[in-house]
Amino acid sequence: MKPFWEHKSLAEMNAEEWESLCDGCGRCCLHKLEDEDSGQVYFTSVSCRLLDSHSCRCQRYTERLRYVPDCIVLEPSQCLDSTALPSSCAYRRLAEGRPLPDWHPLLSGDPESVHRAGMSVRDRVINETRVAEEQLEDYLLDWPDN
Repeated sequence: MKPFWEHKSLAEMNAEEWESLCDGCGRCCLHKLEDEDSGQVYFTSVSCRLLDSHSCRCQRYTERLRYVPDCIVLEPSQCLDSTALPSSCAYRRLAEGRPLPDWHPLLSGDPESVHRAGMSVRDRVINETRVAEEQLEDYLLDWPDN
């Protein structure tokens, strides 16, 4: 039988399946800047205050909205249009009809594979509590995004 992500749409997935798609890269937890003229979105190396920069997981995931009211609660309908998701994100890839990358933990069977592939923010970000908002431009990223 095919894995669930190959025969179910994002909207058909149950909560456990949906959550398992997250590869644990932490990129959606980074601050982004949008170019006012072009609409282009740029990721920074400044993370949400709740992101554990080594595990690349939210320290208060189930109650994150209490601490970060503007945190994104991703819905299937948003996966194609969300500027919060890097092009490597499983949610976005599946919404676009692309397969999971070979380093994805669902394929590798290893949650560390995303880090070994260099696709996570592990130990490469600075917490937002240490950066003034007007300094975000100083932290623009040039990391691979596939």
